[in-house]
Amino acid sequence: MKLPQSLTRLIESFERLPGIGPKTAQRLTFYLLHFPQEELEVFAEALEGLKKNTKLCSVCKNVSETDICSVCGDPARDKRTIVVVANPLDSFALERTGFKGTYHILHGIIDPLNNIGPEEIFIKELIDRVEGLVEEVSFENVDGSDTVEIIIATNMSMEGESTAMYISKMLRERGMDGGKVRISRIARGLPVGGDVEYADDITLGRALEGRFEIK
Repeated sequence: MKLPQSLTRLIESFERLPGIGPKTAQRLTFYLLHFPQEELEVFAEALEGLKKNTKLCSVCKNVSETDICSVCGDPARDKRTIVVVANPLDSFALERTGFKGTYHILHGIIDPLNNIGPEEIFIKELIDRVEGLVEEVSFENVDGSDTVEIIIATNMSMEGESTAMYISKMLRERGMDGGKVRISRIARGLPVGGDVEYADDITLGRALEGRFEIK
């Protein structure tokens, strides 16, 4: 049986989304078919406005409605502490921890197998941003003694680690040594509630390396 063209087009559109297979795409399409027309129009309007009403922050590249996002525009934030993440969802997760610094969104990680190199993500913008902070002279940093801290919070995959190493290498090659820019990596180890017996060797080893004194 041949489906109507309108249904086929929507099914094919859903299939392009990550994690959506043919059967799920079909179920979603037929589910929406029973929606009231008014709700479908609201849904369509929300989709249409997704790109039209959003832009990337000119500073951190996070998704925003304005040229400078609410985090970068907040004077209470520590502009000299930057957490580098792969995507906007990572920054939203870190925000729930009460972090008071700022972010830089790469919008991906270096992944040669998928033809994603440093030029395809916002690494150059990060390097330029850090360089600007190092050269910045303000009332809080008159003698230039305050360092900039870059906390790299990409995933612990091979690609995430390679991206972190590349960023560190690029910063050092620009002459930003440890006295100017402190580069750190988020800690690795057992998650809260995790069982030691089920952890893999690498996770356990990193948990031991990241041990801290109980006071």
